[in-house]
Amino acid sequence: MSNLYFTALKSLAVKETNRYMRIWVQTLVPPVITTMLYFVIFGNLIGSRIGQVGGFSYMEFIVPGLIMMSVITSSYSNVASSFFSQKFQKNIEELLIAPVPTHVIIWGFVIGGLGRGVLVGALVTVVSLFFVPLYVHSWLIVVITLLMTAILFSLAGLLNGLFARSFDDVSIIPTFVLQPLTYLGGVFYAISMLPPFWQAVSKVNPIVYMVSGFRYGFLGKTDIPVMVSIAILVLFSLVLYIACWYLIERGRGLRS
Repeated sequence: MSNLYFTALKSLAVKETNRYMRIWVQTLVPPVITTMLYFVIFGNLIGSRIGQVGGFSYMEFIVPGLIMMSVITSSYSNVASSFFSQKFQKNIEELLIAPVPTHVIIWGFVIGGLGRGVLVGALVTVVSLFFVPLYVHSWLIVVITLLMTAILFSLAGLLNGLFARSFDDVSIIPTFVLQPLTYLGGVFYAISMLPPFWQAVSKVNPIVYMVSGFRYGFLGKTDIPVMVSIAILVLFSLVLYIACWYLIERGRGLRS
């Protein structure tokens, strides 16, 4: 990468980072508070009645899923709202006429979503220490799964921003698609607890693989082989990246 392109990438990444850090009370605090409520309600109140899942207390079992849920939501919403805001304010035109390749534009937004997702995930992890001790079976799997998931949903947010024509369009996908898939992605239960038919149906949900891989990194337990989870993450990331690159190159939703 030439110095010119690196400077452009750095500028975009810094701008995106400053964007969510300036309003950290709105971007970082709410997901931490929401997750804390999950810990109290599902972990302490309901978990004490459920007992153990896979040899771990219910609270210990759901912590990796709750961390992953906060990462997914934060990385997705950061890029979707930022990209569409620039479209709405016509600032995106400055990027289109700039002498930088599409790859730089994509990674500039993705780095912003990645940073916010990882930061929120770290904050939620710190909060979880007040409820359960931290178990880490494999730091390598934890880091790989966390980064790949944040990148994937940053790309998904960019795709949403490309197609969105109003601020309502930005919130439709998280509300009616992303949130249901997350709740049905094995955050609060083990896939192995379901009947065979619903286990098969659950495996169509890509979030199942992310939660399972991340849970393996913490607890060493998983419903799905960890390499399968990582392969799914890589595959979906490549597909979304190519889709974003193609649509930006064609000017879809940008030159209307």
